[in-house]
Amino acid sequence: MEVVNKKSTVYIGGLDENVTEELLKSAFITFGNIESVMVPIDHKSQKSKGFGFVQFETAQDASDAIDNMHDSEILGRVIKCVIAKPVTVNKNKALWSKDQYHTDSAGELVDEDSVVIEED
Repeated sequence: MEVVNKKSTVYIGGLDENVTEELLKSAFITFGNIESVMVPIDHKSQKSKGFGFVQFETAQDASDAIDNMHDSEILGRVIKCVIAKPVTVNKNKALWSKDQYHTDSAGELVDEDSVVIEED
């Protein structure tokens, strides 16, 4: 297993649904070099899920960002900033092997009686 996160990734919660990765990057760029920004998008609404991540080059930059941005506002919403929890990756197991992946990815249930199977 591999642990991803060197305490340089900041979790930002409480984001407005219209916050983009570009906006988040511009809000945090003053605290150091940013390696990546991610704002998960809801597939149905195509809007932000209300949280995001900013990965800095160093843990000190991440700490500075948290000290300055926690309880501040972006698009009128008060945000919460903390060091992101490390993600444990099991290299021997596919990500989709977790039951929750299937639940999240599955479509609507189909009633067996409503399915028509054509035979040749």
